[in-house]
Amino acid sequence: MRKVAIIGGGGVRTPLLIHGLAQSQGALQIDQITLFDVDAKRLEIMARLCREVLRSFAAAPQLGTETELETAVANARFVLSSIRVGGIAARARDERIAIEHGLAGQETTGPGGAAMALRTVPVTLAQAKIVEQVAPEAWFINFTNPAGLITQALLQQTRVKAIGICDTPAELFHNIASALSEDQREMEFDYAGLNHLGWVRRVFLRGKDVTDKILDNPDLVRKLYSAEMFDPALIQTLRLIPTEYLFFYYGQRRAYNNQLKAGASRGEELQRLNTELFAALDQEDSAAALQTYRDYLIRRNRSYMKLEAQGGSAFSDAEQPDDPFAAATGYHRIAVDVMLGLTSELPKEVIVNVRNGGTIPSLQPDDVVEVPCRISSAGPQPKPVGELPESVRGLVQSVKAYERATIRAALTSSSSQALLGLLEYPIVGQWELAKQLLNALQNGDPQLAYLQDTRARA
Repeated sequence: MRKVAIIGGGGVRTPLLIHGLAQSQGALQIDQITLFDVDAKRLEIMARLCREVLRSFAAAPQLGTETELETAVANARFVLSSIRVGGIAARARDERIAIEHGLAGQETTGPGGAAMALRTVPVTLAQAKIVEQVAPEAWFINFTNPAGLITQALLQQTRVKAIGICDTPAELFHNIASALSEDQREMEFDYAGLNHLGWVRRVFLRGKDVTDKILDNPDLVRKLYSAEMFDPALIQTLRLIPTEYLFFYYGQRRAYNNQLKAGASRGEELQRLNTELFAALDQEDSAAALQTYRDYLIRRNRSYMKLEAQGGSAFSDAEQPDDPFAAATGYHRIAVDVMLGLTSELPKEVIVNVRNGGTIPSLQPDDVVEVPCRISSAGPQPKPVGELPESVRGLVQSVKAYERATIRAALTSSSSQALLGLLEYPIVGQWELAKQLLNALQNGDPQLAYLQDTRARA
């Protein structure tokens, strides 16, 4: 039996993932999908939607639910992990604390990302230890944010065969192809960096380098993003195409001011939207619930990054909606691509988060990086990408130092290491601010109470 277990099966994107798996059923040959979540009510609501999704497929795998992790993951071929410790309320709280301290609130970058990591590392490692015992041959595909940091903790502290995934690079590649009105299958992208901290260095179309054609055209540059985040002059100066999360580094003050203007962070708006969603889903039959869910995804996707880049309410119905299940990109697409690669003798190239080795020379061998990999049944093989440009190398090294310190903090329960991480983090980078932020984030948060004011072992 080829079994897939999903840790965090009560999450709002689970039906989308199930749709992607069912579409590739012919190649993946999945017999059983088991959803696990600690929230039994949400789990059943999402499972009901997933079964409605599967009704449209002639040959669909069986779908079950579990609230005991050992049973859920036992003998799985793939374990997909997408959890949010503390729920959306924790994200909203983290982002509000960041705003109150003069920084943009965001779930994976800045103090919100640090809090999310500190909450999540202990839980994910404990779950991975169970996977080690009851599914030792499983591939552990990590969706959980901050994806690069969590994957690094998994690879350093457990024996699971972990790969981290994110759809951000693929979304940028899709946008570049769309801006050029070209078929993405005829294009190649020279990409390297860390999760939510990566850049396209060169773009090739049918073997010809078209990077300068893009960079020297401000109108083309503006088409690369879902909202106008970057001044084209910035990208022309860098001679690199950044992924959208670089906005929180290159445009930190603008993101913060727009959140002030809007009176909310995206996390706070999503908390409201999610509350409305689950209230509706709890009352509707399966067919009506699926349409409600589809409408929710459309609103959520259309609003992405717009609050931070433009201010004002993020959720507008003004644009013509797309079908989210038919979208060309998305993290469910990346997950399927990785799984297809891991079940084939023929390598498939995907951007994933893996152990560095010597892929980027200025980083440590056991650091996790986000780079192109040739993925086959032998596992992911990162392609050498060489040294990063000087203009971004220091930023990457600083963020990786923050990630290492944050992992140490989680492993040793050390608030000193958590403070060091915030001090090393370019978005924070000030001792007094780091102390204020950590105190505020810990205050009243039971998941961060484990951090003690002790000096961690190196």
